[in-house]
Amino acid sequence: MHKPRKPANQNRLRIIGGEWRGRKITFASTAGLRPTADRVRETLFNWLGPRVFGSHCLDMYAGSGALGLEALSRGAAHCDFLDTSAEAVAQLSQTLTLLAANDRSTAACKVATTWQTPRHYDLVFIDPPFADDLLEASLSHLITSDLLASDTRIYVEMPRSQDLPNLSDGFETLREKTAGEVRYALLSWQPSPIS
Repeated sequence: MHKPRKPANQNRLRIIGGEWRGRKITFASTAGLRPTADRVRETLFNWLGPRVFGSHCLDMYAGSGALGLEALSRGAAHCDFLDTSAEAVAQLSQTLTLLAANDRSTAACKVATTWQTPRHYDLVFIDPPFADDLLEASLSHLITSDLLASDTRIYVEMPRSQDLPNLSDGFETLREKTAGEVRYALLSWQPSPIS
């Protein structure tokens, strides 16, 4: 008697472009974890284009690490991965070791809206658990903690039924799309000139 086979893509994702193009990555089985779909990632990285190369990135709700790993594969200089799930962070750390990317990444079990570092990020990925409604708090934290470089690009993902949060001065929506039940957008950040 044959055991039923698990779906081939269960807890695995594929890196779409760059150095690790086509590599399959395993991620932890964590409640609410929903890696950004291939088609959405492809659109996002087409939007970003050459801006990824040499950038410093923050993956605020890393989960599977799909967004930050894609950025590293495409030549990002460094990515910090944050998640509150110790299991997700442990799996991501294993993946970064497997890809020999430890010298240009960190994976930390931290609350994203309390993260502090002297680093300024060129790219930030914000894809929190949809039920937790963390987008506005995440954007606010980036500004108040001085984590953004000038002309930073910020990717946000939310349920299709949800509008973008009210954006403070300095943010601009550059692109926005929907795919299935997901709405996603690319924002830019420019600090106000000091008068």
